[in-house]
Amino acid sequence: MIDPEKLEYQTGFGNEHETEALPGALPVGRFNPQRTPYGLYTEQFSSTAFTAPRHQNRRTWFYRIRPSVVQGHYKPVDTGLVRTAPHGESPPLPDLMRWEALPDSEQPTDFIDGMITMAVNGDALSQTGCGVHLYQADRDMTDRFYCNTDGECLIVPQSGDLMLYTECGLLSIKPGEIAVIPRGIKFSVKLTDGKARGYICENYGAPLTLPERGPVGANGYANDRDFQYPVAWFEDREGDFELVSKFAGRLYQTTLGHSPLDVVAWVGTSAPYKYDLSRFNVINTVSYDHPDPSIFTVLTSQSDTPGVANLDFVIFPPRWMVAEDTFRPPWYHRNIMSEFMGLIHGIYDAKEQGFVPGGASMHNCMSPHGPEAGVFEKATQANLQPERYRDTMAFMFESRHPFTPTRFALDTPARQNDYIDCWQGLSKHFNGKNDG
Repeated sequence: MIDPEKLEYQTGFGNEHETEALPGALPVGRFNPQRTPYGLYTEQFSSTAFTAPRHQNRRTWFYRIRPSVVQGHYKPVDTGLVRTAPHGESPPLPDLMRWEALPDSEQPTDFIDGMITMAVNGDALSQTGCGVHLYQADRDMTDRFYCNTDGECLIVPQSGDLMLYTECGLLSIKPGEIAVIPRGIKFSVKLTDGKARGYICENYGAPLTLPERGPVGANGYANDRDFQYPVAWFEDREGDFELVSKFAGRLYQTTLGHSPLDVVAWVGTSAPYKYDLSRFNVINTVSYDHPDPSIFTVLTSQSDTPGVANLDFVIFPPRWMVAEDTFRPPWYHRNIMSEFMGLIHGIYDAKEQGFVPGGASMHNCMSPHGPEAGVFEKATQANLQPERYRDTMAFMFESRHPFTPTRFALDTPARQNDYIDCWQGLSKHFNGKNDG
């Protein structure tokens, strides 16, 4: 296992990065493709259309030992508990749902076999919406690789460190960090701690990018410089290898006679990256009320409607709360966006009971939600002083499309069927007097 502490990275979100694992492997300027350095093959990888505007265009040139086309025929394999939109197992539901953390698998499992889909929305074939999966693993993907052609993968570890071996190089991520693997990139996952679990958001839509800052200005939120990209790393191995590809909602398997991680050099704008969530620069109120939770957006996948995201990745990190004369928890609300939440560690301030690390909740569009009864009573009676929220890291996958739960999510014993009861203790305070 490679020491994660010794990995080097390139920085800058969406920049055109260039890197080589052997000196001179990356051609510079005009060169003759008949005579590539080291006898490498040239292969272009595009995760947007060729004609996408320059500032949105994502493509990378690979210089590799063998082109990707050197592979066998695909054959369909069991999709297990992985589902893709639309799955047809159930309709979207207005019910509020919440789940405990799933129990450990009874069988040894790697990252691929340990994926379980909880909800999907949109339509993968029309490139809209997303899928939400949980993963757990207790063994490495040995000589096994994964390629998702349906969407890019946003990986959110909840426990256990991961080493991601990708065509572009190596990324090490741990709880409190995230990684994004572009649609179509091949990768393998090995475990640093022997066991891991977490969340995956499979984005079918436009690639994730940084949200606009608006009046906030040039700094704040997630800063470009804090995103880290791998440096070129390759292996020249021959043998029996397996590539599992997710294509149009199905899993397919093919065999390779060599490792697909044979990219010796690359240059471009489409590559895996990681981000440390503790580097998010929280912007919040210092007066009397709090703004919309959109201030916590780390990444966004834009839709064809300005300001209405196909997918937002939002976090609720450690932060100071200083507003006076206010109700500090999230207010009760109904809105057009649908929310799937998870908890990495600690306590989420709107749900102090029942929302646990590794668990999840789902609130579809226009379904009312907000603080549980106990949180409301505590917040309305509190003597407000500056308070530091320290032990917390919750997140939300938010989408314009309603989430459709899978049959597994509806039927699993981990579902809290009494979740709705946490609001039943909200009592009537109306007394006909204006004493606010």
